[in-house]
Amino acid sequence: MKFQGMLFFPVTPFTADGSLDEERLARHIESGVAAGAGGVFVACGTGEFHALTPEEIERATRVAVETTAGRVPVLAAAGGPPPIARDQAARVARAGADGLLLLPPYLVTAPQRGLVRYVEEVTAASDVPVIFYQRATARLTDATAAQIASLPKVVGLKDGIGDIEQMHRVVRSVRAVPGGADFQFFNGLPTAEMTAPAYRGIGVELYSSAVFAFAPEIALAFHRALAEGDRALVDTLLDGFYGPLVQLRDEVPGYAVALVKAGVTLRGLDVGGVRAPLLDPTPEHLARLSKLIDHGLEAVAA
Repeated sequence: MKFQGMLFFPVTPFTADGSLDEERLARHIESGVAAGAGGVFVACGTGEFHALTPEEIERATRVAVETTAGRVPVLAAAGGPPPIARDQAARVARAGADGLLLLPPYLVTAPQRGLVRYVEEVTAASDVPVIFYQRATARLTDATAAQIASLPKVVGLKDGIGDIEQMHRVVRSVRAVPGGADFQFFNGLPTAEMTAPAYRGIGVELYSSAVFAFAPEIALAFHRALAEGDRALVDTLLDGFYGPLVQLRDEVPGYAVALVKAGVTLRGLDVGGVRAPLLDPTPEHLARLSKLIDHGLEAVAA
């Protein structure tokens, strides 16, 4: 399972009564694939994994698998307490996913050997390939990363910490193990475009784009400009769109998800609000987001 291009992390639409809206999820995913997504990561961070039941994760995964119909790989999330993560992994596999994004254990800070054990136990619950998400309570040393990368079902590492020096050491350590040349690394920081140039410098070219969920035109233009060395457009979008978006995102905890969901609605597909403990953007913040989207689209058109 190899990825190229934009990695699409769809939001999870909810109906007026707060339940999973499968029809709008299918429409959201179809629009992303049609726009050129290279992979669909459903019910993950942007999809409010933290607020979904295992049954909802399975249903969302099935919708994604049926909608994509084999055009691009589909992955879904598992994580938290080991028994729950194992159940989620089995459900994702049963729903037909091509892979699993494994989030960290819940709350506790574990020793490095414990993190390896966690990955071993969860990966044993299904036969699908696994990408491990380094963030929060899961901070790997370069030696531990190499050990996890050597596990039979682990095919990638997504970084949500942002320590470039340490991540560079992880990349070099993993590349040195047998089969390490084919191992895949992902920049998984919020609004990853802001750090994409730095990650490319250490050999990490893949990244998850939250912006792709609501403004694929902007996300694709930035991705092409970065790959082609169009520094002028990269700088224009970083300064005029992504930078201000990050400033708005950082004003309220949870806006890394809530703004994306609001953006999808602003672009014409009402996907409902976010579940607790997150909050939907205020009217003022929605107005700022709308102006930012318009500005970004204008920059791309120009």
